[in-house]
Amino acid sequence: MLQFGMYNLKYIQHYPKELQQQVTHLIQQNRLKDYLLQKYPQMHDVNNDKRLYEFVMEYKNEHFKKYQLSKVAYDSKLQCNNSLGNNIFVTRIQGNKLKTKNNINIATVFKKAPFSFLEMIVVHELAHLKIKEHNKAFYNLCQHVQENYAQIEFDFRLFLTHIEHDKNPFT
Repeated sequence: MLQFGMYNLKYIQHYPKELQQQVTHLIQQNRLKDYLLQKYPQMHDVNNDKRLYEFVMEYKNEHFKKYQLSKVAYDSKLQCNNSLGNNIFVTRIQGNKLKTKNNINIATVFKKAPFSFLEMIVVHELAHLKIKEHNKAFYNLCQHVQENYAQIEFDFRLFLTHIEHDKNPFT
């Protein structure tokens, strides 16, 4: 686990040291939250499973029409350390038919995150309907669906860093 001084930077540990130092400086000056709020002022009202399902289906129907989706829900068991979202693909044989169910679970941390961060995880999980691995094609697809996907993903890592240090999500 990477630390600069007393700051744990595990969410950005694979980024250049200069960038990590800039983030440490923002934390020391208590400006990380302000930086993120200035960049992502728009919050969302997708605060329950029904609204989340509707929100995800809008993106699915626009960008991933041929894929079926059975269930979408917030999941409090998903932790920032392991996974922020997951896809569950269940295939079973029923008589002489093959039935497939695709479910998406999204970490509850996204309930109180800016709109762009929720959009980013939705795009990420929907992209897994088409491409299972995290490879170049996968990230190109994410970038195609959400402009600035890579920057938003990085900024979400800063959001997680802020939550870890401040314990106060955007409210």
